[in-house]
Amino acid sequence: MKKSLLAILVAVVLVLAGCVNTKSDVSDKANDKTDSKTDQSDVVMELLGMSTGEADMNIVRDQLIKNGFQVKLNIQPDYGSFTAQKDAGNYDLALSSWTTVTGNPDYAVRSLFKSDGDNSIMSDEEIDKLIDQASTETADQYTDTYNQLEQRLVFDKAYIAPLYNSFKAQGVNKEVLNVDTVRLAKSRAIAWESIDFVDTAKRATDPLIVQQAIGTLTSLDPIKGNDGSINTLNTNMYVRLVNLTDDDVVVSDGSLSINHAIAEGNQDYYFLLRDDINFAAITDGKAVDSGERVGADDVVFSLNRAKDKDSVPDHRTYSLHESMQEIEVVTDLSELEVKQSGSDVTVKEALENGLESKITELVEDKTAADNATGKYQVVKITTVNPFPQVLNYLAHQSAGIVSKKQVESINTYDVASFDVNKDIPYGDQNTVTEGDKYNNTLYASGPYILSHKNDYEAVFLKNPAYMPGTENEAKISNVTVRFIQDADSSLAALRNGEIHLFNGVPETKYDLVENESKLFLQKSDSNAVTYLLFNTKNREVSNSEDLRKAVLYSINQDEVLNYYQGNKKKAVSTVSPLVDTGNELVSDAAKVQEFLDAYKSTK
Repeated sequence: MKKSLLAILVAVVLVLAGCVNTKSDVSDKANDKTDSKTDQSDVVMELLGMSTGEADMNIVRDQLIKNGFQVKLNIQPDYGSFTAQKDAGNYDLALSSWTTVTGNPDYAVRSLFKSDGDNSIMSDEEIDKLIDQASTETADQYTDTYNQLEQRLVFDKAYIAPLYNSFKAQGVNKEVLNVDTVRLAKSRAIAWESIDFVDTAKRATDPLIVQQAIGTLTSLDPIKGNDGSINTLNTNMYVRLVNLTDDDVVVSDGSLSINHAIAEGNQDYYFLLRDDINFAAITDGKAVDSGERVGADDVVFSLNRAKDKDSVPDHRTYSLHESMQEIEVVTDLSELEVKQSGSDVTVKEALENGLESKITELVEDKTAADNATGKYQVVKITTVNPFPQVLNYLAHQSAGIVSKKQVESINTYDVASFDVNKDIPYGDQNTVTEGDKYNNTLYASGPYILSHKNDYEAVFLKNPAYMPGTENEAKISNVTVRFIQDADSSLAALRNGEIHLFNGVPETKYDLVENESKLFLQKSDSNAVTYLLFNTKNREVSNSEDLRKAVLYSINQDEVLNYYQGNKKKAVSTVSPLVDTGNELVSDAAKVQEFLDAYKSTK
């Protein structure tokens, strides 16, 4: 009876998955030609994506063809070529994804859809207004605002067409790694410092081997990149004022601050700093203590440049930090006597919670701080408006603390006249890439520092001066990041023992990990959403809402979920995993025809 039931279930899954074509039949011919089965009077849509998203592209292609479109697939081999095609405008639709790594809904929309967003290609005053309004509201207030935002973004204007919300999963070699030490957070990038071997005697001799798909690194300067090439790397290289728990709660644990507090009015934020972190540097291929403490002056410098879009060329993250008005070092102890938000406790009392030595003096010079004797540094951040979500942004890798002294010594160029062919900025990947240009000038405030990389892998070494002797000190001395673009190849490397941890196991491959005796599959919800982004310049879809809406209502999310065997969730926008707005996209062939007819009537 059990075998019969299993056979029936398998058959049902196969029938459901068979609703769409998933195996690629789009050779080079299909990459540069429209589908020959459709009438030449049909509207042509060029769909841009990477080879890693080919299954999704095929599903979308089939759904569009079914609804009267012709489809031209523009499949790029890697993120760099995808970005080049996107920047050149060679698409009508781009297969896009976004993970809200800060755990707050403002991050899910501000950078992507606000007119001045770092990653935005659109401009809509009403959407700008709604994003700013929601940012000042509490969780019990902003649901309706995000509902209105989704309504305009998706249904009224059809700037995006949502596909799905992903789960998060990683495969762990449990014969090599202690599974209990490997975290799988909903939002933040994976933290290496907690990971340990089953055989702890190997900590100093054997590398932890992980993988990531993208080998061309945007920048090792945390404010100059916000993508899959560097998010995990910079998260582990630079400490921040606060961290996120695995369930997206903002905490001081494992961060530069011992404690943090919000004053009444939700505009002033105070951070009591640790005194046991020094910057690491690379000397003769080894990670060494630079002798420079990570202190308040570095925090002020780092966050001021983070919020200033003109502080570096091609600043990618400034919009995440524009809520900060002033960052300063507090030296007057009496300033801490203000009440904490929503409490009768003072900010000073909140900052002193759990301290062995109470605060007796606040010092401006980081070298004068001595927490054991009551001498501390406190940084105060004042926001433009009340904005508690600023704490989530301070947990993002772009808020990583860099060395003021080191960065200023490297970035001697004039920003306005920066010459990419001549000037070498701090964090340039060429300075850590093996070869003639190698000149590693990184100063890392986090648990690890990048030593060197090539096209195959990047090698990270433990910062010897990162919270030594505490539970936050990195366990494993060396981390090797293998660049493996294809998920199937990554899974094969995990099963073969070539890597120890594969973060990003596809939903269709869960069973392969679960059925491997030496592997363990960790699973959780995630804030990752995949969607289609419409081109907003110089294309028919740029100017026609009707055409965009015809594409929107061609998308059948049930078919997508069937292909992934139920291991995806429906989504409406990038805030779907964070806020239940009550909205839903339902495919509708009649609406598709209505909007296509309206579009064609104007031609």
